[in-house]
Amino acid sequence: MPGSLSDVMPSVCAAFGLPGPNPLGLQVERDVVLLLVDGLGAELLARHAEHAPTLAAHALVRLDAGFPSTTATSLTSLAIGAPCASHGIVGYSFGVPDERGRRLFNSLRWTIDGASGPDARDSHPPEELQRHHSRLEALAHGGAEIHYVLPGYQERSGLTRAAFRAPGSLHPASSWEEVRDGVLEVARHDSPARRFAYAYFSSLDTAGHIHGPGSPEWLRVLRDVERMYADLLAGLPGTCSLVVTADHGMIQAESLVDIDSLKELHHGVRLIGGEARVRHVYLDRGHHVEDVARRWAEGLDGFARVVTREQALDEHWFGPTPPSSVIAHRIGHVLAVAQGNTVLVSPAQEPMESRMLGHHGAWTVDEQAIPLIAPRAC
Repeated sequence: MPGSLSDVMPSVCAAFGLPGPNPLGLQVERDVVLLLVDGLGAELLARHAEHAPTLAAHALVRLDAGFPSTTATSLTSLAIGAPCASHGIVGYSFGVPDERGRRLFNSLRWTIDGASGPDARDSHPPEELQRHHSRLEALAHGGAEIHYVLPGYQERSGLTRAAFRAPGSLHPASSWEEVRDGVLEVARHDSPARRFAYAYFSSLDTAGHIHGPGSPEWLRVLRDVERMYADLLAGLPGTCSLVVTADHGMIQAESLVDIDSLKELHHGVRLIGGEARVRHVYLDRGHHVEDVARRWAEGLDGFARVVTREQALDEHWFGPTPPSSVIAHRIGHVLAVAQGNTVLVSPAQEPMESRMLGHHGAWTVDEQAIPLIAPRAC
């Protein structure tokens, strides 16, 4: 693959004339719209190209989403222009320091003690938990107007504040028609300033989680994405370049392992984070990492690859640059990555997520490969 999701915004910035490399070789016109379709995996798009022929015909470049291939991590990697070893959003949920030792933090919902736990924007300020400046801030400092085409509730969400950071004009949009119209509103202007818009569409990911990728419900939404893209190609002025990508792909769960029921996995364990395809395991004080890793490897033999934090960092799972000590300690002492189409569910802690049919986060090409649809990309 020629690059990763974290290469997209550095390339956009370089194409805008800002200093720095252009790893994807993007060339753009006056304005740029970056449309992220949540869950639009490159393998899924190729497999169902007859339902989205225009998208498939233009999806000539594939990127790696990065590990873990999950929305909160990927959106931050996109906006910051660096993998999670640098920005620290190391998964869907992960352990953060607490006066009691460690608590589970959900980075997608920005809540503490689980997805339905208390709002953590005050207790864990987004701009402090993720301290890097975003590439959108660089564009704004370079004179570009920043616009957001996304659901209104996301404007001040913890994840948006942590990842995107730059103030901008909001064009509230949830349906594909609203996203299309919002993008056209941004692009059709006579302002002398250049514009950058980040647009987001979530319904494909939702359909995949609930009904499974490739299901009739998922295909219906894929056809909506095709209509949106075709309408934008026809309606955008020549002064605006449209870049389309995704945050991850998806697999259909086939083998389910209930980690709540495997009592040997919980001996010496304080918290279990991550999601069904990637588990972060945090130890109680006084227990040895090697012992817990051995029990997890034996208990999940044939279903998951189990490694220690040190091995994952040695193998650069979270990016080529070693993380700071603060970020390293957010990663589980032990990591379990599901293999094949296995999911490691925790019904007691994640009742909604454990019922999902579609999942992502791990290493398979279905989860990792994402399309880059862009003018004159490498």
